[in-house]
Amino acid sequence: MTSTRLAVIDTGQVNERILNKDEYRADFRKVEGASLKRTTHLSSPHAKRMFARCFYSFQASMYFISQLGRAKLDHEVVERIEQNIREALDAATDEINKAIDQAEALLKHHNIETLASYDTVPLQEEIGITSSFGRRYFDLMHKLDIIMPMMETLAIEEVISERELETRRSLYKRVVLSISTKARNLWMGVRRRMNERDARLAAEAAKPRPQASRPAPSTNPEHDGPQAGEAATDQRVDEPVSVAGEETASTVPEVAGQETESVPAGA
Repeated sequence: MTSTRLAVIDTGQVNERILNKDEYRADFRKVEGASLKRTTHLSSPHAKRMFARCFYSFQASMYFISQLGRAKLDHEVVERIEQNIREALDAATDEINKAIDQAEALLKHHNIETLASYDTVPLQEEIGITSSFGRRYFDLMHKLDIIMPMMETLAIEEVISERELETRRSLYKRVVLSISTKARNLWMGVRRRMNERDARLAAEAAKPRPQASRPAPSTNPEHDGPQAGEAATDQRVDEPVSVAGEETASTVPEVAGQETESVPAGA
């Protein structure tokens, strides 16, 4: 239903309120990977708000784990974390699929062919999927959007009570929310390990390096002099060598501000 003369129907204001909430906005500026563009189509208010709250924050956590984590941690550690998330996604998807099957069986058993629909405008936004984890989480969000009107139809037809409706609705929302929470907690653990590694490397670099010890001077003058067959090596290369019958003139440097006096011969 898009319009009626008996009520004022939403024309997109609900979606604007959801999209404009700052607490739903994830910091995606450090995510530099390519993304596969997809368009959401979410009708239930629960799936809309869950998507706005969790989807991009989940993708950011997984990007940091997979990309930044591999830059500083062992690949085996990152792969175990990714497998943990993959298993959690599998378990959540199985649980929502079972809930859809059970709801379909109840609808068929009570001969209910028409599902309840929402009068608000569906949330249709182009988003970017940066990994296989994001793609699977995207699909899980839309499965949540499928089960919600089925449960509300059963409550309207009095197949289930309002209390049971609220219990099941809260359960399915927690299942989807737990994936994003797990990814965030795992990313915090990865970041802590990365910081510990950086601190350890900085501490090792700050340690003074041991210097090679110089040999102690000998007290034996004969041992200090050149041995037989060895030439003295303490003579400077640029120092003039005296030849037999010649004297080397030593040059005395002048001191600034002071004149050198010549000593008369024979003095």
